Amino acid sequence: MNSISEIASPDAPRAIGPYSQAVTWGGLLFVSGQLPLDPISGAIVSDDPTEQLAQCLKNIDAIARSAGASINHAVKTTIFLTDLSTFPQLNERYAEFFSKPFPARACVEVSAIPKSAKVEIEAIIALP
Repeated sequence: MNSISEIASPDAPRAIGPYSQAVTWGGLLFVSGQLPLDPISGAIVSDDPTEQLAQCLKNIDAIARSAGASINHAVKTTIFLTDLSTFPQLNERYAEFFSKPFPARACVEVSAIPKSAKVEIEAIIALP
């Protein structure tokens, strides 16, 4: 029987609410939505959406590494944006973090993200 285990990385921002950075279950790592926060200062890294996306992915990678995986093991991501018109630039930056086969992905525009961020990303990662 599978059990749920919490994963936390000191190299990613702490959860800002009653949730885990990530949990494992059945060979998968479910990473909570990551904001573009610097893990040390807790501040949003930049006003630039592409820099925010990069920090979200760095945070996801740090959490994945704490579970013995990496962002390269991602099987699904969901990107939340406050302005879908930035999609082309974000798509180019996103491609810098992944190689084929790319993870499955959804990308949606939302009205707001916590801490007034412009980007938030969640991920499902296969554990090696």
